[in-house]
Amino acid sequence: MSEKLHLFENTIFAGASLEKAKRAIIMTHGRGDDSSKMKQLAQQLELPDDVAIVYPVATNNTWYPKGFMENWSENQPWLDSALENLDQIISELDRKGISREKIFLLGFSQGACLSLEYAARNAQKYAGIMILSGGVIGPYIEKSNYKGDFEGTEIFIGCSDIDHHIPESRLHESDEVVSAMGAKVDKRIYPGMDHIINEDEIKKVKQMINA
Repeated sequence: MSEKLHLFENTIFAGASLEKAKRAIIMTHGRGDDSSKMKQLAQQLELPDDVAIVYPVATNNTWYPKGFMENWSENQPWLDSALENLDQIISELDRKGISREKIFLLGFSQGACLSLEYAARNAQKYAGIMILSGGVIGPYIEKSNYKGDFEGTEIFIGCSDIDHHIPESRLHESDEVVSAMGAKVDKRIYPGMDHIINEDEIKKVKQMINA
């Protein structure tokens, strides 16, 4: 078990109550942010009434200290704690009757990297995965880290071609990893875009949730 740098107890729950929700979306913020940006995004998504919204909260607004393509050891023990935090959230949802095939994972920037890394390490059928400016974590693709079968889960990957945090090559590598594990990938590279969430990405996420 990793050192508990990120606490499940800090998680914010909104939207439908876990007792009444039919689905859930876990919205993971990026480095330097808190849940406020994800709450703003949730408003833009106009989520249905049957969706529980879960906002993981990073200690000191950072899930791990270094870049996502540094050696794994450079981001420990924070990375393991962040992954464990997501696992605790999903376990709590499952305990309330919301299984993984009813759970959407969404993240932006560092939160997108964390969400995709967690999903690839725990590949199963999910309701959908939305990766907004992110990719799998590590200096290279360590395929032995990734196990399971996505069973056709749709994964949306959206990012700029000139993002100063996310090399375009890692977007393609991430696509290859999850596609080989049974995911259905919709990858969209936006020419010249800043490190932001754009209107096309919001439209796509809404389509996935309302499908």
